[in-house]
Amino acid sequence: MPRRACLLLCLALVGCDFLTLDNEGAEPASYGPFGDAYYEAPLATDSLQIDGVGDEDVWERVTWNPIRHVWLGATPSADDFSGRYKMAWDANTLYVLAEITDDVINDHFTDGLENYWRDDCLEIFIDEDASGGDHTYNHNAFAYHIALDGQAVDLDTFRQPRYYTDHIRMKRVQTGNTSVWEVAITVYSRRYRDTRDNNTTVDLGVGKTMGFAIAYCDNDGGDQREHFIGSVFIPGNDKNVAWRDASVFGRVQLMP
Repeated sequence: MPRRACLLLCLALVGCDFLTLDNEGAEPASYGPFGDAYYEAPLATDSLQIDGVGDEDVWERVTWNPIRHVWLGATPSADDFSGRYKMAWDANTLYVLAEITDDVINDHFTDGLENYWRDDCLEIFIDEDASGGDHTYNHNAFAYHIALDGQAVDLDTFRQPRYYTDHIRMKRVQTGNTSVWEVAITVYSRRYRDTRDNNTTVDLGVGKTMGFAIAYCDNDGGDQREHFIGSVFIPGNDKNVAWRDASVFGRVQLMP
């Protein structure tokens, strides 16, 4: 049996709980039938309470996907950072449950719109129609930088950072070095306008596919982040491109 095939068989037999962070130049082996850039999110038939606990039935039914690809900085140790996430949905909302281990929690900048990507934060990327392409100063996709206090920031169409906290509900519960982030996200399309107060939300349904990625900005105590770890493999030397290019996102498909 070829070495690669043997490795994949071994991983399938023993599971994926021990996945390590990747900082290599070649794409690592895929885990699961579509790789770790793809997620099948089930319908949440019962109401989810956004409390940072994640004890509802739907969370028990779905599997974890790793956050393991190094987009910026050196590869951190498992004690410094490890992460994974789950997803679900209902007619109006996309839900994300993330479990992050981080040995130093840091909120250096008091102004939430100043250097917001340099503090510890969870970043969730959504491309509603999975069209890919540039989203730097437009809403072809959203890159929600969710701070420790629940504020969400992205760049607006005027090339300025703006709060989009009204798009989400979030609760973070920390135990030791591990935080559970439970996030409910209202989905908007590329037709969203920053100058409009009555933007229409997108109705979600079975079979819909959206561009999606999740990442963590890890700041160990200074005024710069030391690591940026994402859920999808990005080829090439410049891996810090998801904030402007939705083509590198993975996919989430909404299932019954």
